[in-house]
Amino acid sequence: MTANQNSYCLDANVLIEAWQKYYSPQLCPSYWELLSQLGVQKKIFIPDAVYIEIVRTEDGLSQWLKQSQITVQKIDGAISECLRKIYAANPSHQYIVANGGQHSAADPWVIAHAMNAGAVVVTKEHKDVFTKPTKIKIPHICDNMGIRWINDFEFVTELNIRFTCTFEKI
Repeated sequence: MTANQNSYCLDANVLIEAWQKYYSPQLCPSYWELLSQLGVQKKIFIPDAVYIEIVRTEDGLSQWLKQSQITVQKIDGAISECLRKIYAANPSHQYIVANGGQHSAADPWVIAHAMNAGAVVVTKEHKDVFTKPTKIKIPHICDNMGIRWINDFEFVTELNIRFTCTFEKI
């Protein structure tokens, strides 16, 4: 595995929250165009499990993702081996949960794909001060495994993304 700190593996919550809240396509359409361009440049990717999580709901984000140029990485033997290593490294890793506290189907794959690619994980999750051994989040596992992770605002800063605003009369 070679380090590719110039690529980023996106967690589903990064796309979902941006779409629903602060970077909605009505407010910031250029953000979504840029994400697609970053996909073409192979700077960002998502695991197949993230893709499935998003497209199972037929909404605007699902439609956008289906048409975007973001690479969707499939699970292969190397990815499966990374996941095995993640679970073997610490028994609490099997209790990975998403932001809502439910066990996550996609989150372990986000970490495994990033580990395999030497990529940075981008997530909305944050480290809890008091962790429960039966509820562990992406940042904790990434730290345990030596995988770099950042939130989406750090991602915007790191890539030197700049937003411009215009005023349109209604």
